[in-house]
Amino acid sequence: MRLKLVAVAVAALAPVIAILAYNEVATRQARMSEVTAQASQAARQASSEVERIVEGVRSMMVAVTSMPSVRHLDGPNCNDALKSLAENVPNIGTIFVLRPDGSPVCGSVGIPSSAAFGDREYFRKAVEAKNFVVGKYTKSRITGAAVLPMAMPLVEGDAVTAVVVSGIRLDWLQNRITERGVAPGNAVTLADGHGTILARVPLPEQFVGTVIPDEYQNLIHADRPGVIEVKSQDGTERLLGYRPISVPGSPIYVSAGVSVADAFAPINRATIANTLGIAAGAAVSLILALIIGNRFLLNPISRIADVMERWKSGEGAARTRMKPTDELHAVGATLDGLLDELDCRRVQNESSVQERTLLARELAHRVKNGFALVQAIARQTFGRADPERYQSFSERLAALAGTYDLLLSREGAASSMNDVVAAALRAHLSEARRISVSGPDVPLSSDLALPLSLVLHELATNATKYGSLHVEGGSVAIDWTEMDGRIDLCWREEGGPPVAAPTRKGFGSVLIERAFPSKANAVSKFQFRPEGLCFEISFDLREPQQTGEVHGAAVGVRRNA
Repeated sequence: MRLKLVAVAVAALAPVIAILAYNEVATRQARMSEVTAQASQAARQASSEVERIVEGVRSMMVAVTSMPSVRHLDGPNCNDALKSLAENVPNIGTIFVLRPDGSPVCGSVGIPSSAAFGDREYFRKAVEAKNFVVGKYTKSRITGAAVLPMAMPLVEGDAVTAVVVSGIRLDWLQNRITERGVAPGNAVTLADGHGTILARVPLPEQFVGTVIPDEYQNLIHADRPGVIEVKSQDGTERLLGYRPISVPGSPIYVSAGVSVADAFAPINRATIANTLGIAAGAAVSLILALIIGNRFLLNPISRIADVMERWKSGEGAARTRMKPTDELHAVGATLDGLLDELDCRRVQNESSVQERTLLARELAHRVKNGFALVQAIARQTFGRADPERYQSFSERLAALAGTYDLLLSREGAASSMNDVVAAALRAHLSEARRISVSGPDVPLSSDLALPLSLVLHELATNATKYGSLHVEGGSVAIDWTEMDGRIDLCWREEGGPPVAAPTRKGFGSVLIERAFPSKANAVSKFQFRPEGLCFEISFDLREPQQTGEVHGAAVGVRRNA
């Protein structure tokens, strides 16, 4: 019962929990959509700024290609012009002009004449493509600093006459990204086409110059921008918005990550607060349910159950003594009234049983006297004139009297089938070793026991006079089965004289066929086999539940081994 009270309390809290759970899921889904949009927007803004920086350098390099000293490869004048330009553009390290073979022409700083740049990938691509090229993470051969190189070819007609080379200083780029500001837990990463990190916030000293892990390399050249959930190299779970290099005008891979833990921190705190509130409410509800349940439910129920157990164990005076102040106390008061009524009926029943016992004994005595009187009248009437008929009548009367004696000894209760069979065959006890009986011990009512006794007695008498019990070595097997409230009985004789079907029906055959009442739906069949009579009979143990119930004429009997 306590578990049921707990279940009721939990059921009362279930709608509240369901609403809070729904709100929790809906809030998290909405927040996830917000964070996804935030990551995508942060990546787009960072990418736009990088594009503006690259476009500014490209525009400067286009202007350099238009300078006369550069177009005419005038070394001294070109050096002065480029030096003056570099001093006014802080985001580039150096700017210089190379011949198509990679040898230097001039520059913003002094370049050794032995220096050559023809092996640089970005230089070869600019010469081949005759177009502006952004290179990869590179250590400058002039200054030794890390730069993002860029090359702009000078094309005369269809030939490249020179290449202007410069590069964005990565320390300047890092400072620019840092100045933009990044929320705690978030991150911004810039990388070249090979995945080498050019700038990163936070922890630039740990990641700049390293390569993005292989599982994220596919993002660098993805077909379109997107947002995914990743675990960054610093161990932080983030929603990562990325802009691949394949996007037009985006020569650098840009990603912006938003910390999932920080983004969901307010929701997580609210969830913890709600959970603690629900737990506290559940605890209070359970305590109140147990206290109230014990006071108004469990105690009255236990009291009623205790009275019932005491009454069943024989304490007839046990009572709840409850007043009908509420529903359970009304049940207790009603139970007291019921027990009082049962006590009264028990006293009345005991008195009735005593009277019935006396009447049954008196009836048994009178029935026995009546059978004795009938037998005396029969003996005086035709005992001497026809001894054989008198003997047959006397035996039938004795079988009937034995069955009545059996029924009366049980005072109206059902009789055992084994006892009925034994009583019917009592007159043939001398042949008991030649009669075998087998079958379940089912109860028979009086209206079935009496006709069955007469039928068995008649069959036993005929077997003694004419059948298998008439000769030495003959035997009788009686077996029956019970199924679905119906008895199938078989009387089988063996070892007797040859048997032939009678030419007419005698009184015994008529008695056998008509002994059972119609409600038993009895069906019988004689088989006069040469080796001995086989009689089968089938009847209902109880009245059919529906009128008009019909059973087949032929009955199959199974011998119970």
